[in-house]
Amino acid sequence: MKGWTKLLLDIVMGAVVPIIILNNLTRPLGAPLAYVLAALVPVSYVLIDTFAISRRFNAITTYVASTAIMNGVLAFWFVDGWQYALKDTAGLIVAAGLFFGSLLLGRPMFEFFAAQVFQPDTQQKERAFRALCTKPVVRQGLIAATVIVGTANLMLGVINFLLNLNIVLAPFGTESFNAQVAQVNAITRVLFPVVSLGVFAGAFYLVYRAFFRVLPSEEGKSQFESEFWDLVRLWEQGGASA
Repeated sequence: MKGWTKLLLDIVMGAVVPIIILNNLTRPLGAPLAYVLAALVPVSYVLIDTFAISRRFNAITTYVASTAIMNGVLAFWFVDGWQYALKDTAGLIVAAGLFFGSLLLGRPMFEFFAAQVFQPDTQQKERAFRALCTKPVVRQGLIAATVIVGTANLMLGVINFLLNLNIVLAPFGTESFNAQVAQVNAITRVLFPVVSLGVFAGAFYLVYRAFFRVLPSEEGKSQFESEFWDLVRLWEQGGASA
C-alpha cells in the first residue's frame, strides 16, 4: 500500500469513523457502548492490517500491534477528567519511552526502522548492515533520528494530554463526554499522523544520508543511481574501512 494511501486510510479508520460513531450513534446505542465501539475501530484496523493484510512481523509491527492491544484494553477503563487525558495519551507515552529506552539499551530504535527499509535478508547482508551501524557517522545518524522521533512523541503526548484535560470535561457515560472526545479526536487523530509522517521523513533522511556518507560511489554514477547493496559490496571489497 502506497504511503499517502496508507496515511489516508489511517486517518479514516483512526479518526473519521470513530468521530462518526461518537456523533451519530451515542444516542441510539447509549454513550458507553458508542464510546467503546469508537475506541475499538482503530484498534481492530491496526490488528487486521498487521495480521491479515500486510502480514509483516518484525520488531516494529510487534510494537504497533502491542500498542493497539493496550489501547483496546484501556478502552474498557471508564474514566474521565485527568485520568481520561492520561489514558488517551498512553500510546504516545509508551512510544516516547520506547525510543528513549532503546538509546539506554545501546540499540537506537531507528536501527530497526533502517533494517526494514534496507531489508538485509541474508546472513551476509545482515552482517554488513550490522557493521555499517557500528560506524560512528551511521550510529550518530541513528541516535539523532531516534531522539527526534522520541522527542516528537513526547511533545505530541503533552499536547494530547492538555487538549483532553481542557476539552473533555463532562462525566464519562454522557452524550457530552462523547461529543467532547470526538472534538479532540478531530484535532489529534488527523493532525498528529501528518506531523508524525513529517517527523519520520526527516529522521529517515538523516539516517539515509548517514549510511551513504560511509558508502563509496560506483564509477560514473551518483550514489542515488546505484542499488544500496551494490554499494555495500563495494564498501566490503574496499576493506569496509570508510
